[in-house]
Amino acid sequence: MTVAIATLHEQVSAWLKASRQRIYRELQAPLTVATKSGRTDLVTNVDRANQRFLISQIHAAYPQAHIEGEEGRQAKLDRLAGLVFFVDPIDGTMNFVKQRANFAVMIGVYIDGAPLYGAILDVARDELITGGPNWPLQLNDRPLPTPADLALADGLIGVNGHMLIRNGVHVADVALKSAGPRLIGSAGMEFIAVALGQQVGYVSYLQPWDVAPGLAIGANFGLQVTRPDASAIDLLEPGIVVAAMPKAHAEIIDLMQG
Repeated sequence: MTVAIATLHEQVSAWLKASRQRIYRELQAPLTVATKSGRTDLVTNVDRANQRFLISQIHAAYPQAHIEGEEGRQAKLDRLAGLVFFVDPIDGTMNFVKQRANFAVMIGVYIDGAPLYGAILDVARDELITGGPNWPLQLNDRPLPTPADLALADGLIGVNGHMLIRNGVHVADVALKSAGPRLIGSAGMEFIAVALGQQVGYVSYLQPWDVAPGLAIGANFGLQVTRPDASAIDLLEPGIVVAAMPKAHAEIIDLMQG
């Protein structure tokens, strides 16, 4: 299967622009907020409406595509054959509800399990990061420099708050070895920070739709994205993700296995 990446980029960019407009229009009315797995795992009427919109756009353009979305009620994917879109309609819903900032809309596109293209929109700032193995790293269609491959001690590291507090898989040890930990509360915003060279990496427990867009974008500039044992990411399963530039990634894996 072949997909014209330039056309895909134009389509996804348009969908995300429309998505942002819909989000702010819907914010004129009160939010309906519910919990999923626990009190900090939120979903809103805007999440669900935005996912329905994005899925409708994807199906209209690529009727053969399979879609894995955070808020979908359809059966989860059991294989990655063919064209697959990973959709996160509001990444960082707690931030969306409490801050109206630091949240993202994300799409990752894969063919037969291999990354093709990723897009992450910082909704509040209206900044769209895109990239892929054969698509340049860009911010709002402007080229970005390749992030520096820094040692862990020379860079900030994004971390999951619960893992940091409990030192799960030695995340607190990793944070202490870095220039400092950062807790944003949105995988998309963390991957943006890495792509912009503001952080050297990110460690958290993520669902497939949380990691797929950033993994695809990072494939452009050598971002290492693995499990703590350095094994490859299975995009059919959730799990702990270590996403970092090569030097820092090697150090993080050593610390986690110590």
